[in-house]
Amino acid sequence: MEQPDRDRIDVFTFKDGVLCRVAHDLKLTIQNFTVETQGEAVLATFDCTSLKVEGAVKKGRIDHGELSPGNKQDIEQNIQRKVLKTTRYRHAKFNGQFRDNMLIGSLTLCGQTNEIRCGVAIRSGRCTAQVELKPSRWGIKPFKALMGAIRLQDRVLVTLDIGIQ
Repeated sequence: MEQPDRDRIDVFTFKDGVLCRVAHDLKLTIQNFTVETQGEAVLATFDCTSLKVEGAVKKGRIDHGELSPGNKQDIEQNIQRKVLKTTRYRHAKFNGQFRDNMLIGSLTLCGQTNEIRCGVAIRSGRCTAQVELKPSRWGIKPFKALMGAIRLQDRVLVTLDIGIQ
């Protein structure tokens, strides 16, 4: 059972390609991150090596049994080595601020920085938000397998639920 007051950042990926029926949409979770807020200012650091596969997404629900531990490990290694290149770019960083129910700032990922903005809800000392990112803006090519017959879409959905001061 999930703890409602636990900080979470989840990343959803989406399959594409002619053989996409044999691939999976995925839910990943960033295990290690820090988020510091001071007034409207927000500074966050994310350890990209801590991105873990939670499960395959089917019809909007997580199917925890669809992927074997070996499948999850292979996916995580591909993300680290081929997609995010974590030996060179271990951390992603966000520097921004809350402004008029928005989170606006710069995200540095894989050595490139781009502005992002998204709506936020702040209630009882917690901030929830979701933002769709296009990885190619940060120089990240969509992952491909089987000579491109299976690939990921050039979009990920990031959701967050974090406590703020």
